[in-house]
Amino acid sequence: MHKHEKLNYVEFPARDIAATKAFFEAVFGWHFVDYGPDYAAFGNEGLEGGFYRAELAGSVEEGGALLVFYSSDLSATQAKVEAAGGTIKREVYEFPGGRRFHFCEPSGNEFAVWSER
Repeated sequence: MHKHEKLNYVEFPARDIAATKAFFEAVFGWHFVDYGPDYAAFGNEGLEGGFYRAELAGSVEEGGALLVFYSSDLSATQAKVEAAGGTIKREVYEFPGGRRFHFCEPSGNEFAVWSER
């Protein structure tokens, strides 16, 4: 259900929509709906959104927002990220709430995954 004045949808740029879709399908089990060749939407993943064709990518270094996944098995999720073609941007480190790592998906957008200690 949509909630008044709450986050509802997020969009990301993607240089290679097919590779980005394949990555999120392999690692996180996402499903997509294509709206033409330049847009793919995802839903039912905690937050709905989509990827649009663009040459840009979101990164923390350039001031982009960081979306963070939760994992109950950080090592297993990192292995899936790497096996699906993601690149580790920041190795696992500890922070006051647990541990996390940052990665880039095939189109270059940066995300993170965290878990409790």
